[in-house]
Amino acid sequence: MLNIVLFGPPGAGKGTQSENIIAKYQLVHLSTGDILRSEIANGTELGREAKKLMDQGLLVPDEVVIGMISNKLDANKDAKGFIFDGFPRTVAQAEALDTLLASKDASISMMIALEVDNEELMKRLLLRGKDSGRPDDANPDIIRKRIEEYNNKTAPVANFYKAQEKFKSIHGIGSIEEIFGKISGTIDAR
Repeated sequence: MLNIVLFGPPGAGKGTQSENIIAKYQLVHLSTGDILRSEIANGTELGREAKKLMDQGLLVPDEVVIGMISNKLDANKDAKGFIFDGFPRTVAQAEALDTLLASKDASISMMIALEVDNEELMKRLLLRGKDSGRPDDANPDIIRKRIEEYNNKTAPVANFYKAQEKFKSIHGIGSIEEIFGKISGTIDAR
């Protein structure tokens, strides 16, 4: 089973590249952002709670996210693997994910990190904010807060996977095809 953590700051291209990875390797996409946005759109209690936090650029509590991931894994028992997009975001989440996967006789195969500088991220997110209707992508202050939150809380997760020799860094600037070529080469070399 191929289980990939797709990693990078907001605007690094995770959504775009995850679609390419899913198509080529036939993985199930687990995007916590998509799951949360669906909950928000449906007006669930979880969605309302998540929206309050997301509108401030903050992260949703671990136990909520782990529960959603577990449900998705159970609903896709015959999958060839999963791509984790936007999760784990903290070392505690990475540890919880390892524990959850071990309970299902699985593990993370690798973490692919898309590396993009802050200036490029700001440009990409503001552009996406014009087209997507996502208010968190249209406000420069919220974007800065999200990038800061990533750098402070999420970037240390890379060290967790480096210690397991599962971390793979990909330069995330270039054409979509060029970046996907680098990602495919990394996956195929495993």
